[in-house]
Amino acid sequence: MNIVLMGLPGAGKGTQADKIVEKYEIPHISTGDMFRAAIQEGTELGVKAKSFMDQGALVPDEVTIGIVRERLSKSDCDNGFLLDGFPRTVPQAEALDALLSDMSRKIEHVLNIKVEKDELIARLTGRRICKVCGTSYHLQFNPPKVEGKCDKDGGELYQRADDNPETVTNRLEVNMNQTAPLLSYYDDKGVLTNIDGQKDINDVFKDLDAILQESGQ
Repeated sequence: MNIVLMGLPGAGKGTQADKIVEKYEIPHISTGDMFRAAIQEGTELGVKAKSFMDQGALVPDEVTIGIVRERLSKSDCDNGFLLDGFPRTVPQAEALDALLSDMSRKIEHVLNIKVEKDELIARLTGRRICKVCGTSYHLQFNPPKVEGKCDKDGGELYQRADDNPETVTNRLEVNMNQTAPLLSYYDDKGVLTNIDGQKDINDVFKDLDAILQESGQ
């Protein structure tokens, strides 16, 4: 079961990834984790990736693809994997298809968790953090007992600068523009399924799980 999980910031991708990984016992592979592991192991590609990251530059596709190949070749991926944060572009998706083809494998499911933009903005701008202990709250989903104060130590709650509506809206628009061609690419291949991410967390998982079960996995 080789899966790519997609969704805009705030769609609940991380929560659903954990549930899929737990049920199907396949590794959850994120771009950041792959880079960190390659750097820690001191692989040739890891060293190359680190040189770009240390400069604050994007890691080139050929290096990223090489690290993906190394990661997917490990034994824990024998029964499948869940990719998160990769691919991000159509050229990366094409390169992924090519390397999987070399391994006699393919992407079987691209699961895209869809949430309306207004709902995403509400989710992302509702976060509040304690200035004292760093505990995170959400005005809608996990509010503090006393408005503006931390339950644990009474510390003042604040909103991070990158959680304000303007920044969040810009971030979402950039992500939407970036992922639209990728969604079309996978839709054309017949492997894309859109999932309603505005339901209860457990209901979203039931929908995801039904898709995976239907495919006979």
